Formats: sequence, structure tokens, C-alpha cells
Amino acid sequence: MTAQTDGRTFYRLRAPGTDGATSTAVSVRVDPARPDAYPVYLAVGGGRRRMYLTPDEAWALWRCLSEAVASLGEPPDHIRTRVAPARR
Repeated sequence: MTAQTDGRTFYRLRAPGTDGATSTAVSVRVDPARPDAYPVYLAVGGGRRRMYLTPDEAWALWRCLSEAVASLGEPPDHIRTRVAPARR
């Protein structure tokens, strides 16, 4: 899902849990108007698994993750979804 609020854009998906009954939220916020060098925010699930990233760090993460998960085979069905705008 994608939602835009006050210049910020949110990208969200849920990944199925290993038990098949739960899921984990994954979200990325892009805020080009942030006053610091970290316009990208990555959050996985609840708790403390959150990171602020520079654009260069985000691109490096994207590249490494794309190569790493590609080595695992075809994408699962839950990822073959359209990311559409949604309200916050």
C-alpha cells in the first residue's frame, strides 16, 4: 500500500509469519522535506526494528536485498501484489 501525507510517502506490505497464522508489517516512509540527511525510514514489525537511511544507504540496501532474495528463487505469491495508495 502507498499513502502520501504532507510530502511524505508511505509504502506498506505485510509478510506472512512462519507459523502461517500471523503476519509482519513492513513499511518504508520517504520524506524529502526532512531537515536531516535521512529521508528514508524503514520499519519491520513492531518494536525496535527501525532504521533511518540516507538515499545512498537506501539504494545500497535495495541492491543487496534484491540480489540476496533473488538467490532464493521465485518471489512468493504474497509479494506479487499491486502497491496502491491508501490512507494513513
